[in-house]
Amino acid sequence: MNICLLNDSFPPIIDGVANVVLNYGRALTQNHGANVIVATPKYPDADYSGYPYEVVPYRSIDTSKIVAGYRAGQPLSMHEVDRISEFGPDIIHTHCPAASTLMARILHHSTGAPVVFTYHTKFDIDIARAVGDGFLKKETIKTMVNNISACDEVWTVSKGAGENLKSLGFEGDYRVMPNGVDFSRGKANESAVREAVKDYDLPKDVPVFLFVGRLVKYKGLPLILDALKIIKEKGMDFRMLMVGSGPDESELKETTNKLLLSDKVIFTGPIRDREVLRAINTRADLFLFPSTYDTNGIVVREAAACGLASVLIKGSCAAEGITHLRNGYLIDETPESMAGLLLEICKDMEKVSWVGENAMNEIYISWDDAVKLAFERYGEIRELAAEGKFVKKTEPSDILLAAAADTAEAFKRIGDASKNIITHIHHDIEVAKDYVEGQLWQ
Repeated sequence: MNICLLNDSFPPIIDGVANVVLNYGRALTQNHGANVIVATPKYPDADYSGYPYEVVPYRSIDTSKIVAGYRAGQPLSMHEVDRISEFGPDIIHTHCPAASTLMARILHHSTGAPVVFTYHTKFDIDIARAVGDGFLKKETIKTMVNNISACDEVWTVSKGAGENLKSLGFEGDYRVMPNGVDFSRGKANESAVREAVKDYDLPKDVPVFLFVGRLVKYKGLPLILDALKIIKEKGMDFRMLMVGSGPDESELKETTNKLLLSDKVIFTGPIRDREVLRAINTRADLFLFPSTYDTNGIVVREAAACGLASVLIKGSCAAEGITHLRNGYLIDETPESMAGLLLEICKDMEKVSWVGENAMNEIYISWDDAVKLAFERYGEIRELAAEGKFVKKTEPSDILLAAAADTAEAFKRIGDASKNIITHIHHDIEVAKDYVEGQLWQ
């Protein structure tokens, strides 16, 4: 099967969805013998070689002042559209509702391959952060939802994510397709743990709490800090590791200082070595993730892989599959609720460890298992497409995208014709050269 994966982020940018695409590409080629091609906005000086599949970077512009660290792709990059069309995808799988899905729709018109979209992120929150809560946000969300609605099948990473998408105006059906984690099940060895945390003040028999992710306030980080202030004032000793970086990092560090938590909270910066991160998850006692933004929370499953239970908000997407006091902990979205839980459960750290073991056994899913489910569904989608089950009514935007696909095909034909002309010219030159040389010898 030929599979095209598209996403607006890919190394050198590493975020949750880029990690998804990396693992899809790896597992599809390694475990299922699929031919994979990945298309993504180009970052200057990035090296796209060395992957077990072809990466097609296309033109992009710097939008880091709007969305920190990110570039916006130009989906009408005809040369790259032509290259992917030549690849002949059986399935086009897009993971971002912006440039990637526009390019996916152009490729659909060009190749006829069905388009799958996965909804990973509550993009309305990111849009509001970039442009504010006004007319521009409303119209941008409308455009994104129209893009998603044009796809042949929509996947979400949790039921809550699907309902969030519905709340934005999406009226179609969706299928829950879980993401996996690339940590193997089980704790890291003791020597790896010692090496990973040697530079941090983590006293023995003092509970260690952990957060891993982008340092943005809407992931519930102010709630964590306020809860830690409460338990410190109650006389409880602890350490908190904040792993990651992000646009709110400076403000969060200032808040930590104001709350007199600098001796307890350690900002490690981003940790890109997966084995080091696995060792840190192994060393921690609880994973604190009071986010109502995240649609799945891969980091919660990564923690579970290492026998680490999470503290989550009741009703959040990340809390799906969690039974309170069995394989995780559920709280109200208040600092007082988190503080009360921590003060209570940390009286019995053996019980906390038991809950972590249950998380490892009950909510862990590997990327190999997750991609196996996706690959099986790809086959079903390909058959449905062949039977003509994905016929949709034509939207005005489809006409424009079809024109873009036709333009790419026209450029291809012009390019092929130019190559033929150049070949003939080279041939005629060689013939003329042979003739002249022959006359000189005579």
